[in-house]
Amino acid sequence: MLRYKLLSKLHRATVTECDLNYNASIQIDSELLELSGMREFERVEIWDVDNGARFSTYIIAAEPGSRKISINGAAARKVHVGDRIIVVNYGLMEDAEMLEYQPKIVILGENNDPVN
Repeated sequence: MLRYKLLSKLHRATVTECDLNYNASIQIDSELLELSGMREFERVEIWDVDNGARFSTYIIAAEPGSRKISINGAAARKVHVGDRIIVVNYGLMEDAEMLEYQPKIVILGENNDPVN
């Protein structure tokens, strides 16, 4: 049997941009993607800590070191610049793999800099 398990999380990222006219996605600094193990074009769930909104989209890599977190397309109506969000992805695993796999959790502080 396959089960969903948390693969990685960007915890309390700050939204730096919202672009309603851009095709749907979230742009994330490619350095943060590497730290978390997330991949470009991968599906992610996004939870807004400030207003409770929840939605899913896919990742587009932003410039390394930019600390950019941009919510694009229709989802840009669900968040505001400055909102803190949680970005998570899940993977399907067999029970044995689930026992071994440890999610990568990256906690972000000021300017979306990793604090752990």
